[in-house]
Amino acid sequence: MSAEQAGLTITEMGEFDRPWAIKHIPGSDILAITEKAGSLKLLNTEDGKVIEVTGLPEVAYGGQGGLGDVAFLKSEYEQTDDRTIFLSWAEAGEGETRGAVVGRGTLACENATDSCAIVDLEVIWRQAPMVEGRGHYSHRIRFSPDEQYMFVASGDRQKLTPAQDLSNTLGTIVRLNLDGSPADGNPFADRGGVTAEIWSYGHRNILGMDWDAQGRLWDIEHGPGGGDELNLVEREANYGWPTRSYGNHYNGDPIADHSEDDGFVKPAITWTPVIAPGDMIFYTGEMFGDWNGDALIAGLRSEALIRVEIDGDEAREAGRYEVGGRLRSIAQTPDGVIWVAEDGEDGRVLKITM
Repeated sequence: MSAEQAGLTITEMGEFDRPWAIKHIPGSDILAITEKAGSLKLLNTEDGKVIEVTGLPEVAYGGQGGLGDVAFLKSEYEQTDDRTIFLSWAEAGEGETRGAVVGRGTLACENATDSCAIVDLEVIWRQAPMVEGRGHYSHRIRFSPDEQYMFVASGDRQKLTPAQDLSNTLGTIVRLNLDGSPADGNPFADRGGVTAEIWSYGHRNILGMDWDAQGRLWDIEHGPGGGDELNLVEREANYGWPTRSYGNHYNGDPIADHSEDDGFVKPAITWTPVIAPGDMIFYTGEMFGDWNGDALIAGLRSEALIRVEIDGDEAREAGRYEVGGRLRSIAQTPDGVIWVAEDGEDGRVLKITM
């Protein structure tokens, strides 16, 4: 159904150049918005003022690559001027190779947000190995609920088989300390190297991750030709890509469906035709009271906000609300308002209220 039919009010708050991520800055009225070509802008949700942040890294822009996610620590809620900022982006390597990286720095602002710059930005994690191509970086960032660990989605870079090879981090979710080092307790820590970073594997292209009310991590993942997935992410789990999928290769070549005895963790829900997920959150506000605890997925091809109800380890689509554009990212502010960013050159940031 349309957003209007569902009783949702959509308010346009500005247009941005290929926005990729939107994130609320704790303790403020500000949304941080990354633009894929390499810019970071701050939107004041009260007055609509936008400022551009300086000090951004050089990014390998093209295809699905460029500036990616942005993240902040809620434990720095009281800070109003200087706070830690985490960014992900596509970085150029030797020859035609590229890879996702995560950097950590300080967002330093004068007079709240009159002028802001990122200082002392340092790369703390690199996807391994760098490979040719410009797709499936994933590079979403989420912190554990206690903010002791950082989880980073590391896409398969359209190389497929490395997702089943634990000697690299393509097609994985990695679990790191906040300085980018492998976290204690990771399932393959005793193997050392990049293998020690891996939390789960057998993933394809993860575009969203978030924690439910019980402290469980979920991801939303692009399938190939069909078979988009919502997964409950578990330690040491193998999700089967590219050996098993509920979709087929883009050229029509079949991929075996999951079977009960295949040894892989099965998705909680799949979509064929695809929704082409761009991002996801678990809603925790009061404005949309019936949605509390539901997963909200920003849909690209579906051009809709997808609502999924969770019951234990199972999930079902409970609502689909057409917003009118390809939705790349989603965020929630403490007042319960939902924010989405559209994909594309003139991607709108939209405020969704009831």
